[in-house]
Amino acid sequence: MFRIVNPLLKHIIHRTSLDASTRKQCLQYLKTLRALQLTGYNTIFLGETDLSESLITGEKVPHEDDLNWPVWTVVHAGNSQGWVPWRYRVFLRDDLPLDKPEDVFQELCDFLSITYGKCAIVVKEKRQPRVKIDESTQEVEISEPQFTPLPLFSSIKCCPEVAKATGHELLSVPFPYNHLHPMDAAWSSLKWFIINNRKEFSLTTLEKTYSYQCILFSDLLGKGIEKMSPNKWKIAVNKVRRWENYYLDKFT
Repeated sequence: MFRIVNPLLKHIIHRTSLDASTRKQCLQYLKTLRALQLTGYNTIFLGETDLSESLITGEKVPHEDDLNWPVWTVVHAGNSQGWVPWRYRVFLRDDLPLDKPEDVFQELCDFLSITYGKCAIVVKEKRQPRVKIDESTQEVEISEPQFTPLPLFSSIKCCPEVAKATGHELLSVPFPYNHLHPMDAAWSSLKWFIINNRKEFSLTTLEKTYSYQCILFSDLLGKGIEKMSPNKWKIAVNKVRRWENYYLDKFT
């Protein structure tokens, strides 16, 4: 029996140096976080997720067409007990607050100061590839991706100076270790709720020529966020805590 081997499988990527650098970053992040926690800082996980119109309506469209549909970005924060009692934000992707994107983060920092005191605000890190251009051959060479301490946000601006001014610290989870951020579990819960319950939040009007469907998006989103219960949060945060202990023990 003949087997066809994909040529791409012949290219082996050696990640030894990359793993060493990211392990160092991960260890530094974890030590900083634990030090802040020991000095009385409350840990706040800040994240965002995108909700496409096709996800909300349930219409099946080709992937190429789905890219052109409206997309809403939801921004919220949580801690070890659950969602923080802050009014989450929903932005239409084509109508993002580009004039003063740091205002939302400033409002969140002020709220956290009043509600929790000093906090360690944890976000995800953005990965940026390093591109080298050979002037002699005009060829572009893409080397190892660089990990810079930039929050992975497309809707708001998270500024370390704003955090410090309100008594907080802004930390970034290194890109390869995004599973140390429990917000992904919350977004997964929200999207599954939308998929399974969107019909209950839909109103259909039938007329002679046309039919209209109205989706109570705000109610659907609010109920979906509520479904991330304190018990689910506890499971997600405990899982992250176990990974943190594992990496602290392995990388030290």
